[in-house]
Amino acid sequence: MANYLDFEKSIEEIQSSIESARARVDEAAVEILNKDLEKEVKKVFGSLSDYQKLQLARHPDRPYALDYMRLLMEDAQEIHGDRTFRDDPAIICYIGWIGGQKTMLIGEQKGRGTKNKLKRNFGMPHPEGYRKALRAIDLAEKFDIPVLMLIDTPGAYPGLGAEERGQSEAIARNLMELSSKRVPLVSIVIGEGGSGGALAIGVADKFAMMRYSIFAVISPEGCSAILWNDPTKIEQATKALKITPDSLKEHGLIDDIIDEPLIGAHRDKEAAANAVKEYYLNAVKELKALTKDELLEKRYQKLISVGSYNE
Repeated sequence: MANYLDFEKSIEEIQSSIESARARVDEAAVEILNKDLEKEVKKVFGSLSDYQKLQLARHPDRPYALDYMRLLMEDAQEIHGDRTFRDDPAIICYIGWIGGQKTMLIGEQKGRGTKNKLKRNFGMPHPEGYRKALRAIDLAEKFDIPVLMLIDTPGAYPGLGAEERGQSEAIARNLMELSSKRVPLVSIVIGEGGSGGALAIGVADKFAMMRYSIFAVISPEGCSAILWNDPTKIEQATKALKITPDSLKEHGLIDDIIDEPLIGAHRDKEAAANAVKEYYLNAVKELKALTKDELLEKRYQKLISVGSYNE
């Protein structure tokens, strides 16, 4: 059964009526209700608040990195381990083909169901996960293969073991190393982009966000607890943080917004995957037209422009 958020209740009611009409084989009623549904979707999703977009970014049915990999990649082969400590299931690495383009796909995977969420550590990578990602990117650079990175994490895991094994160093090294890789890098926030956990696979020539994704230095819950000493002021914090694609595009922090289905990627995963595929292939085509030196210079100029201001 589909999971509906509070603001989607009117849509849920119409959808339920459609299912009932189909069960009665009442095609006329189905046609009328489908038109009502289309109008209601435009009404509800045409005026979403930042907090409602946050809820969509965290929706339990939203496609994760593995969903996109299965929908996009052909002849996919998984890469395991960082060759130092272990394999971190919170980071997935696959080499395969996307639309005829050889690709290294790296993504943060949250997991579904209690058992899988625990296995994937709720999408919070350990340092060995980031080191695995860097190993895969090094391999891609060796064979001149473009890299697609899919961001979806509450943040890097802050546990004792992760800190002992150099969590901050692993993230910092990725930031440094990715800035100089001589292959096209495309990074897309597909759900929740949390702090350094997202940045570690977020240094790219093209950085985009799905329509209902968020990118933040801290979670709204953490922000409200710190600023107001009140973790219930999540809506106020979400608005203040400016974490939605529109706000980030306006401030020049992302390159593009990917137009996922209006009703959300979780309601039409194939359409969402096709939107990601189209964006990625177009980005790679544009980046491959540059020489390696031009690619690096353009990436450098992009990185140093972040945070610039005029007095």
